[in-house]
Amino acid sequence: MSVELLSPAGNLEKLKVAFDYGADAAYMGLSDFSLRANAHNFSENDLAEVIRLKERTGKKLYCTMNILFGESELESLQKQLEEISKWPFDAFIISDIGLVPILKKAFSDKIELHLSTQASCINSSSAKMYHDMGFTRVILGRETPLEDIRKIKDAVPELQLETFVHGAMCMAYSGRCLLSSHLTGRSANQGDCAHTCRWNYRLAENAEMETVLKSGMLALEEEQRPGVYYPIAEENGYTTILSSKDLCMIDHIEDLLNAGIDSLKIEGRMKSSYYVAVVTRAYRKAIDAVATGSDTWLKYRDDLMNISHREYSTGFFYGHGPIDPVMGESIDKSTESGYLREYLFCGFIKSEVKDQTYSMDLRNQIKVGQTLEYIGSDVLKIEDSSFCLLDEHFNEITQADHGKVQYLKTDKPIKDGYIIRRETMVK
Repeated sequence: MSVELLSPAGNLEKLKVAFDYGADAAYMGLSDFSLRANAHNFSENDLAEVIRLKERTGKKLYCTMNILFGESELESLQKQLEEISKWPFDAFIISDIGLVPILKKAFSDKIELHLSTQASCINSSSAKMYHDMGFTRVILGRETPLEDIRKIKDAVPELQLETFVHGAMCMAYSGRCLLSSHLTGRSANQGDCAHTCRWNYRLAENAEMETVLKSGMLALEEEQRPGVYYPIAEENGYTTILSSKDLCMIDHIEDLLNAGIDSLKIEGRMKSSYYVAVVTRAYRKAIDAVATGSDTWLKYRDDLMNISHREYSTGFFYGHGPIDPVMGESIDKSTESGYLREYLFCGFIKSEVKDQTYSMDLRNQIKVGQTLEYIGSDVLKIEDSSFCLLDEHFNEITQADHGKVQYLKTDKPIKDGYIIRRETMVK
């Protein structure tokens, strides 16, 4: 039973990482029409390299065009259709149905249409309607339980079904949220979400707010915005929980396949290249293990604890009740609220310039005496505490920093593209 592993590509570097670490396909956005407007996205300068990368790998590439289009955005799209046609896209991911006739006219049947999760398709009647409209794939709302997914697949077997299996979840229905617009003026539906549901809030005391609010009212105060109060309504001593847990379905791949899912999607176009690498390879190993029966994927699964994340859960796949935790207590280190991180992404190993001496693309400082780890698509980790650092003239130095020409000398079996990380304990 084959299934596609679909990874996020917020920029060219992440696209390369996604393909190198096991994705069958990647989804990206163009700067003007993506719900991740701050993910850097892709520009015309990246086009030639994207074409070369796609030709070399033979993997699929989907264009995320899932904002809600106003008249100005629609006019901009019409003007840019010729330029968009130069990109080697296999599908457009859209939520605004008004784009269907425009894209069909411009691209005929050369490029597929995939319905964005923003459209909130969660039942078989809707799925059939979208298929009749010309969509070859529906990205189901995260609210869809496995039993409903099976019913949708049985009702419309020719329709491909895609679902998110890992990453952040929105507190709003299928991500259609107005909270960011209300509090910051930045629209989540236009690609500029401020992630206000993730902010740290406390219940402010009445005495602090006497000059702001009427007596007896309650309000939230956000950690980075002292003195700014957001009135809330409280019933029976409870108020809304804003920040959701993160989704992780790696332990339940077979359940997803049995439900009829054709594509397993990883969230995270705004996440780091390190995140894309670790999550993609873990799910690659887990998917492959379904066919082989090997348990070697478990060590890669455990490495999901080493990326920045909130408490993991299975979302709504197993029902509409309380969101269930997914990881076993024996290895789960994510039971506390907030972000957890145990490794710092330091950069990439580049080419071997001399015997056992490599150039680097550093993102964070490394020092002699630290213990580094190198990871690859099929290498869980290689520890190294005996490396040497060299400056641009190959003289030994004690530390290497981002933005400089420096080299790493090691006797470890590393390659171009390996990621460098070091352990840290940050919460």
